[in-house]
Amino acid sequence: MADNDTPVFLVDGYSDPALLRIQGRASYLNCAPVSDFFKHMLAEGRTHVVVDFAGCTAMDSTFLGILAGAAMDFRKQKPPGKLTLVRLGERNLELVRNLGLHRILEVDADGRSLSFDVDRAQTVATTTDGPPHASAESMLRAHEHLVEADKGNLKKFQDVLAYLRLQVEKDKEADSE
Repeated sequence: MADNDTPVFLVDGYSDPALLRIQGRASYLNCAPVSDFFKHMLAEGRTHVVVDFAGCTAMDSTFLGILAGAAMDFRKQKPPGKLTLVRLGERNLELVRNLGLHRILEVDADGRSLSFDVDRAQTVATTTDGPPHASAESMLRAHEHLVEADKGNLKKFQDVLAYLRLQVEKDKEADSE
């Protein structure tokens, strides 16, 4: 089990539905592997992913934006797919509801239908030797997903969006020099 300082993401992409278990804090510092997992599942034509939050101690808006983007991508499939969040805990459930994400993804707070085979699960790296996982551009995209999911989130994140847009522009200017 992960402690609060060492987040761990376990995945079982062979189960049906595919499963992802969050242990520890899910944040902009470690969310790129989760985003990659969702993209991989979509590319394989998977229509349902369940995310287990029983061991998740906290999550930030960038991580929530990744969930929102994935939920919208799954819904665009033919036939529509879905992202289900289970065993959220009181605080994480409150975050999901406050941002209106419960309207675009399925929430099963108790997770009664979850069967996670830990022996078959693979650990997904949450650190790299390279640059931080979430660039300003990916963080901007995540926050734009939150606004797309619920227009009321624009007011909550307008300052963050403005800052990230400026940072993306600075990054582009630095890259062109």
